[in-house]
Amino acid sequence: MMDEKTIQEMIAAGRRFAHSQFGTQIDYLSDQQQKKPQPPLVKARMSDTPLIRLPRDFESLSLNRDVIAVMEQRKSSRVFTEQPLTLSQLSWLLWASQGVREIRGKSYATLRTVPSGGARHGFETYLVIRKCESLPAGAYHYLPMEHALEWLHPIENLEESVVASLCDQRWTARASVVFYWSLVAYRCEWRYSFRAHRVALIDAGHVGQNLYLAAAAAGLGTCAIAAFDDEIANGLFDLDGEEEFIVYSAPAGTIQAADQKKEKEFYRFVEEEGL
Repeated sequence: MMDEKTIQEMIAAGRRFAHSQFGTQIDYLSDQQQKKPQPPLVKARMSDTPLIRLPRDFESLSLNRDVIAVMEQRKSSRVFTEQPLTLSQLSWLLWASQGVREIRGKSYATLRTVPSGGARHGFETYLVIRKCESLPAGAYHYLPMEHALEWLHPIENLEESVVASLCDQRWTARASVVFYWSLVAYRCEWRYSFRAHRVALIDAGHVGQNLYLAAAAAGLGTCAIAAFDDEIANGLFDLDGEEEFIVYSAPAGTIQAADQKKEKEFYRFVEEEGL
């Protein structure tokens, strides 16, 4: 167990990281300002498996288009029915959280469904799919330029692997699909240098919120998670943990109103401890 002094030092370091440094005049040039080559806008394909093209006909989904109602319905869901997602539902969640709408310039930046500092969009989307129509269970990588998936590999003991990667939160094993977002660090560092990482983590919140709103609009549930085991989560997708590493996760799946009473079990401690 860490001693109190070490804990306080780590807290102080975290606070320093959270401080904005953009108002501080520091004599430096970013790699972009030094005219160094821009990194790719997206990660290249990781496998030679056939692309799984995703449907773009979202009109076929019964989406709630009342923005106010969707915001009111947005919440974290940890109880899932375990019914498979349809391919259209999965496509909708992927497009809403990281979909590419257009390219700025020849290949300067992607304009997506979520905002990003400097339009850097430093994230890659990986999935552990458990139950989705026509797709075998296993690990996948989302290709936003093509709006397609690539199959990576099966996962041994899939449910237990998911639970272990998310710090033993057992409810996650019931999700139809688990989103894992990685940060490709240099994609942001090229423009923002040592200031990139704080901006990138702010951007992660944009991605997560869009997933929440998209799920609410489609009558699905999700719950964003920041508690994960770095080594296990990176290992699920063969990431090096240095240049690219998982920074955020969100199980998602089908829900029903009758199960919402079960959600209260997660907060029973509030009543028991009189908080």
